[in-house]
Formats: sequence, structure tokens, C-alpha cells
Amino acid sequence: MVTKKTYETKFKRRAEGKTDYAKRLALVKSKKTRFVVRKTNTRIIAQATQFELKGDKTIASADSIELKKYGFYGTNNTPSAYLVGYLLGKKIGEKTKEGILDMGRKTATKGSVIFACVKGINDAGVKVPIGSEAVPKEERLNGKALDDYAKKLGEKASVVFSKYIEAKITPGEINKAFEKAKTEISKVKEWIDREQKLQQTEVLKKRKQML
Repeated sequence: MVTKKTYETKFKRRAEGKTDYAKRLALVKSKKTRFVVRKTNTRIIAQATQFELKGDKTIASADSIELKKYGFYGTNNTPSAYLVGYLLGKKIGEKTKEGILDMGRKTATKGSVIFACVKGINDAGVKVPIGSEAVPKEERLNGKALDDYAKKLGEKASVVFSKYIEAKITPGEINKAFEKAKTEISKVKEWIDREQKLQQTEVLKKRKQML
């Protein structure tokens, strides 16, 4: 009589290639905030999550779509990834000062948008360890490389950078838009603090009215 299993059914997400449970366990055991960064065909999405038994809790998130509010065309390239990370870091404020990168099943690639995003998180004041050699060069992060490419294209730039033009960003001035967006994003924490104070004031007013 055979008593030993010859095949073990895998967890659904592991079978679908969506989750590496051994890697996830190691991240969870660290007890640190996980910075989950994902790239889609058109967007960069980043979240700060904490493990809870009932399910991961997202404490803050940022999406390249949001960059439009700060005057930048958000897509899935390097400057967008950096700004998404910077925005996430500013949104977190004082909630956490350090964490670890969660890339899922992605393989770490030197100079990738994943590391551009983490660089933004670090520059916003949240420590997420990565090697300096993994971070894209400064001209790629701040859009200067795109400006140089646009200038080389000449008249064709209006076609290649049509989405930027729709967002009212002139090809060749992407770095300028990047720096402006970064400056606006740097004010996010001030805005959050102001909103929280206003909410606290409103709560106190209601309590006084109830007395």
C-alpha cells in the first residue's frame, strides 16, 4: 500500500506564477514595511504595505496616473517611476521611516524602473536599501536623456512624444517639467499635515457642540 505522496498540489498563486511564497515569507519575517513596486504596460504603481493576519494593509500608494496633478505626463518610464516613488515617500510622512523592497517574482535588473522608483522613495526621506550601482543614471531619472533624444529626433519628436505634447509638455523640456513636478510633490506632506489639522479641528468643534 502506497502511503507517500508522489505529487503535492501547489497554492493557486504559486501555480499561476504570481507569488513566490518562500520569498514572501522572508519579507514578512523582516517585520518591516514592504514597498511593493509594479510596472504595467502603461503605468508604475507603488504601495507601502504592512503584514496583518487578515491580509496585507496598504498604508499609502502612488500611481503614475496621479502625476498629471503635478504637471507631468505619467507613464511607465524612468522619470515617472522616480516621481511615483518620491510621491509615495511624501504621502507616508511620519508613518514609517524605513522599509524593504518587494519586487514580487521580478528579477532585479540594474538600472530598471523598479530601482528608479526606490530611489525616489529614498530621496523623499524613507530608507529602502538598494545598491547605488542598481540605480539608473541621473540623466535618465530626471528626464534629460529624453530631452536629448527628442532633440536628436528633430521634427519626428512630435510623433514620438505626442503624449507629452497632449499633456502640454514640449519635447526637449521634459526635465523642466520633471523638476517642477518634483517641487510640487515635495509640498504633499505639508498639505497632508494641514488637512489632518483641519480634520482634528472639526472633530473638536463637533465634540464641543455635543457638550
